[in-house]
Amino acid sequence: MKRQSALIAFLCSAALGLPFAASAQTTPTMSSEQYGTAKDEIDARYKADKQRCDALKDNAEDVCEEEAKARQKVAEAELKHQRSGKAEDARDLAEVRAETAYEVAKEKCDAQTGNAKDMCMADAKAAEAKAKADAAAKR
Repeated sequence: MKRQSALIAFLCSAALGLPFAASAQTTPTMSSEQYGTAKDEIDARYKADKQRCDALKDNAEDVCEEEAKARQKVAEAELKHQRSGKAEDARDLAEVRAETAYEVAKEKCDAQTGNAKDMCMADAKAAEAKAKADAAAKR
């Protein structure tokens, strides 16, 4: 029952686009079949998100696609952590979140020009550095 609850919570959060906060103390709670089902759900969500991006143009399409990739990478890292329950996977998840947030921010900065773009990129890089430092502090 506990396994099913965890899987349901994960799938619901993925379906809604919300982060799934798994505890760093988690023990393995997922069978291979459940893991495969959750992985298939993540892949299906990514494909659906990419299709929605096709209706957009220019930078909006690029940002949409980067956000779709970010959601997929974070969901996969969350799933890996949930399955293993290892502290190492929790740290990896924090790093994936930092890296994907930076990639999305960079893509959003591309819509700007001149000093505004430079400031945007600097802010994005600073946010990534802070998030990575926080993740490293957990090591």
